This record gives sequence, C-alpha cells and structure tokens, in this order.
Amino acid sequence: QVQLVESGGGLVQAGGSLRLSCTASTRAFSVYAMGWFRQSPGKEREFIAAINWSGGDTIYADSVKGRFTISRDNGKNTVALEMNSLKPDDTGVYYCAAEKFVATLTRATEFTSWGQGTQVTVSS
Repeated sequence: QVQLVESGGGLVQAGGSLRLSCTASTRAFSVYAMGWFRQSPGKEREFIAAINWSGGDTIYADSVKGRFTISRDNGKNTVALEMNSLKPDDTGVYYCAAEKFVATLTRATEFTSWGQGTQVTVSS
C-alpha cells in the first residue's frame, strides 16, 4: 500500500489559482496511475483528473477541463494539480489517489490507495 500525502490547499478568491501536490512513499511510483478527486459539502466524492504511469495520458472531469492541469514527476514521486480560474463550486476536500498497473486509464478507473485530503475553499 502506498502512502499519499497532499499539500497546497487553502483559501482563494474566485478567479484565483492554487497548486496541489501529492507525495507518494513508494520505490515504485512509476507503476502507479494517479488521480485527484474532490468531495464538496453535501456531495459524494467525484473524479477530477487522472494521469497514467508515464504522464503521457491524462483525463479530466468536464467541470474542470481547460482550467485544471494534472502532472507528475516520477523522479520526485509527486503528482500535482494546477487549478486556475477557480470557482466557488470548486470548494471541497481534494484527495490524491493511486492505483498500480492500470492498463487503460478512464474516468471509471478504481483507485485503492488514498491520501487524507487537503481543503480548498474558493470564496465568491
């Protein structure tokens, strides 16, 4: 089981930007697909973005496409989520997730390792 620790959350005004980071404690980071999910108040956890093992394939939720960018650095065991043009609806707890040996990355890919989450609050 890989340990995941998120950082970078905070309070930002609408239209602003934040960069989230997730660090994985594993010697085999490059075999994991990585994802970001969000749980907003009163809602179920939802898929935001995912990236395959090499960084060559990325997928986004329609609600964030064009505003958020997921990236990874396999040399540093990190995955990042750059969030621009933030909206109040983007408020929530953001979770990093990992899954080994994902053959084909989709929005339905199931992730079994999760971080504790980091709070993002966007004020209007």
